[in-house]
Amino acid sequence: MDIDEIFKVPKFSSSSFGNKRKLPDNPSPEMLTKLRAESGQESGQDSLQPPPKRSRNVTMEEVQDEDSNMEDADFAPGGDADYYAEEDDEGRFFGGGLTSEQKDILSIFEAAGGEGVLVEEGEGLSLTSVRRSLLKLERAANKNQDQRSKYPDDPSRFIDSEADLDSAIKSLLPLAQAPTISYPELVRSGSLALLIGLFTHENVDIVLDVVELIHELTDEDAGEDHEDALAEETEEAVKLLIDSLIENSIFELLVDNLGRLNEAEEGDRQGAFHILGIFENILSVNPELAPQLVSKTNILPWLLNRVQAKAHDENRGYAAELLSILLQSSVPNRIAFSKADGVETLLNVLSQYRRRDPVDADETEFMENLFDALCSALSEPHIKKQFLAAEGPDLLILMMKGKLESKSRSIKTLDHAMSGPNGSAVCTAFVEALGLKTLFSAFMGKTKKGKAGTTLPPSEDIGHILGIVSSLFSNLESDSTDRLRLLAKFVENNYEKADKLLDIRDNAVTRLKYTDSVISEEQKDLVDDDDDDILSDKAAIYLRRLDGGLFTLQTVDYILAWIVMEDDGIRSHVLQMLNRKNLSLQDLVSTLKVFYDNMDDAPPAEGEDATPSQKDIVVNLIASLDPSTQQ
Repeated sequence: MDIDEIFKVPKFSSSSFGNKRKLPDNPSPEMLTKLRAESGQESGQDSLQPPPKRSRNVTMEEVQDEDSNMEDADFAPGGDADYYAEEDDEGRFFGGGLTSEQKDILSIFEAAGGEGVLVEEGEGLSLTSVRRSLLKLERAANKNQDQRSKYPDDPSRFIDSEADLDSAIKSLLPLAQAPTISYPELVRSGSLALLIGLFTHENVDIVLDVVELIHELTDEDAGEDHEDALAEETEEAVKLLIDSLIENSIFELLVDNLGRLNEAEEGDRQGAFHILGIFENILSVNPELAPQLVSKTNILPWLLNRVQAKAHDENRGYAAELLSILLQSSVPNRIAFSKADGVETLLNVLSQYRRRDPVDADETEFMENLFDALCSALSEPHIKKQFLAAEGPDLLILMMKGKLESKSRSIKTLDHAMSGPNGSAVCTAFVEALGLKTLFSAFMGKTKKGKAGTTLPPSEDIGHILGIVSSLFSNLESDSTDRLRLLAKFVENNYEKADKLLDIRDNAVTRLKYTDSVISEEQKDLVDDDDDDILSDKAAIYLRRLDGGLFTLQTVDYILAWIVMEDDGIRSHVLQMLNRKNLSLQDLVSTLKVFYDNMDDAPPAEGEDATPSQKDIVVNLIASLDPSTQQ
């Protein structure tokens, strides 16, 4: 065994030790003495001391005692900055093996996010760094495309360029930190078009990289670290980016790639989540693009199919949220929804919550978004007919009977389905399905049972219940059996439901008085203010008063006017109760006059017979309560 080969002596260049001569194999004592003297002259007083007579003690001379020098040293042995700061469970110190300077360098790289980052120390993003990274992206994309075309059947020949392209795309994520600098350059340079072109890349991982990048760039928090002075410029930069995305058919490409993803894989599932997030980000900036998303892509069928999945996950919940957004304020989207049998689809999915509650908060939000989507769709007359044909009233009445979370949402949905002249058929179906008993049971209930924190406040239920009763009085035919059954509910049990209406009225009046006092105080503060304020707008003030109790007051007085007009017994009882509070029917008239003055002159509903408008009904109610108003 060659001992010298095992214990090799490190090789040093001659420059490491000065111009030293090579010793012969057997140097003479005179030569050693001469060399020792020359070494002391070259190294000065800090040179190593001559070794003692026994050469094996040289090692002990070179090793310093740690305990004796610890107080004088800046760091622990090896300069490890964390040697004494880190210890294991048994109290032993190990440290990280890095000096303070090395740790500072590592911290800079960790904060920057790795190789290819754009953030420059102390300055953040600059136009130069943005252009440098966009150039890197262009070169990486071109090289990858070139190698893929040359060696389409040999992945080993283009795998490196694909890794470079992946790195170049990810290095652009910090662009979202400075939209005012990076977004205009991203659009001007053509790099955005280049990125969108990568949606057709053969490697799905590259596509997912681009999806993640665009999701980050369009996020509502982009550039949030900047001062408010740049808020307007940031908004303009984001709009510029989104306009360019739309010009490059971003909607179509994203929806096409949804079909390429296998959500059984974690990466693909996250990619689908980001795609839905991009849609939400874009629509939050420009809601008017919602019809374009539905008309130019197959996103609506995809969403309807996704919400029908048996297992619940975050993408299923996101699909329901996006569906609600698309139907919220777009008539064309609602029409497309009806053509895709969306009403029946949603009712089938929601039927599961007739017997059980959602398992967690995420599924609760999913259920609420489906109910909200259905409420938005029910604004269209033909969708009310589809709702009726799909036996929607029967399902929601069954949900109202239960004590589950779906109860409150079913009341809200029925309110939307029965409102307006087009809700007459739904109102009739509601009464025939024995919905009055369930409705007034909820109306008279003093508490709501269910899991703590999972149900809506009773006041919201009351508001929608009042809306349903109001629609029933507006839409049920006079002297019909259904209308008589409705009126009888306010007579039974010694007019208890009429008394409940008066109690709700008192609460609404109290809320409204408080709201009016707050508005009055705010207006006083604006007397010396030259700037126009929203409080000076009568329409804005009226909307605020509606939220502050006026809407509930108007609905209650509208119902009271109906029952007072149609039943003498109720009229006598209501007058008696009003007199106890120093009120009269004239107070109801005053409320209805405000209601009338702020009503829109809506045209007759399409496909409906000539029926009295809402304004005509209110005029007649006022006349019945106050004959002096008749002309």
